[in-house]
Amino acid sequence: MDYQNPYMAFPGMTPEEFGFLQQGTAELTDPQKARFFMIYGGKRRNPSDILLVTLLGFIWISGIQRFLVGQIGMGLLYFFTGGLCFIGTIVDLVNHKSLANDYNHQMAYESFQMVKMGY
Repeated sequence: MDYQNPYMAFPGMTPEEFGFLQQGTAELTDPQKARFFMIYGGKRRNPSDILLVTLLGFIWISGIQRFLVGQIGMGLLYFFTGGLCFIGTIVDLVNHKSLANDYNHQMAYESFQMVKMGY
C-alpha cells in the first residue's frame, strides 16, 4: 500500500473495529481499499463523539446520540421523554462504545458493498 496504516487514521478506533475492518478489507485491492476508507471515513462515528452528545443530553437535548447512529425513532422517543426520564440516557452513557461499534459495523458493510459494486 502506498499510504501509512489507514486503520489508525480514525480517532477512537477500538480493537474490535480494527479487527473487523482488517478482516473485511483483506480481499480488496489497494485502490478499492483507498476508496473504502474514503467512503467509510465519511460515515463512521467516533465513540468519544457519541459519549459527548450523550452527556449533553443531561443538560440540553436528549436523544442526539440516537440520531447520530441512525436510530431516528429512538431519538424522537428520547427527545420527547427527556431520555426516558434520563434512564435511557444513563444506559446510553454506559453503552456508548457499543452504540458506535454497531453503527460503524453497519457502515463498514455498506461501504464494502459500495466498493465491490464499483461506486
